[in-house]
Amino acid sequence: MQYVQDMSKAAKSPRATSTSDSQESAAGTRAAAQRLKMRRELAAAAMELFATKGYEATTVDEIAAAAGVARRTFFRHFRSKEEAIFPDHDDTLVRAEAVLNAAPPHEHPLDTVCRGIKEVMKMYAGSPAVSVERYRLTREVPTLREREIASVARYERLFTRYLLGHFDERDHHDGNDDPLLAEVAASAVVTAHNHVLRRWLRAGGQGDVEAQLDHAFAIVRETFGSGIGARPAQAPQGAQQAAQQTAARAASSAPAATASTEGGVLVAVARTDAPLDEVMRTIQQALRTD
Repeated sequence: MQYVQDMSKAAKSPRATSTSDSQESAAGTRAAAQRLKMRRELAAAAMELFATKGYEATTVDEIAAAAGVARRTFFRHFRSKEEAIFPDHDDTLVRAEAVLNAAPPHEHPLDTVCRGIKEVMKMYAGSPAVSVERYRLTREVPTLREREIASVARYERLFTRYLLGHFDERDHHDGNDDPLLAEVAASAVVTAHNHVLRRWLRAGGQGDVEAQLDHAFAIVRETFGSGIGARPAQAPQGAQQAAQQTAARAASSAPAATASTEGGVLVAVARTDAPLDEVMRTIQQALRTD
């Protein structure tokens, strides 16, 4: 009978389960917000002490006391005092990854990565005065600078993995340049972002940083965009081989180079394996004909 009663209760469980899940989700959100609030308070205390006493002279105990918490509370949030002035990077990395995961299928992968790293700029732009002071400290203290470099590397690894996922996985072999292009493109996006960020911080957090970012990203997109795209649909192996053979025959029968003039403009098209002297002869012939 008890078993029957429990089954009866279980029949009513979907709504209860849904309510329970909602409550757990709300509780998790509140806990995350409280955690971030505490991290920021510890970071503010650390930065103030670093600025007044100096980085080397400041202890973890002093940071905890200034924030009104115990030493053990500090170490629940940070592993060291240099880590304390970067309270938002973990959460920002999660947000950046969420941007990548939610990207629409038609969006160019580089555009997605550029949107992802904008989460970092939002973090800095959310508290300009704090960001400017943090920038000053990282320039003065090598240990803090190293910590910042380590944070940058985490973003680069995230974006490299994402971009590499938009190549044909069967081409990931020794000698193939896809992994190199993905890593260089990811590094270029991060470098462009950091260049704009440093310029904005040196200006005291003033200026239209959004427009500056868009300009920098346009340069990256123009440089690397042609080699990265959505992963193509896979044709059957026989069809792929036939297409490759057809392309090879067409390439072998096509002239090494062609050139034409129209409206005072010369247009030359050459195979990548065309001899340079043949390309030059073709261009010269087109110019003489014109």
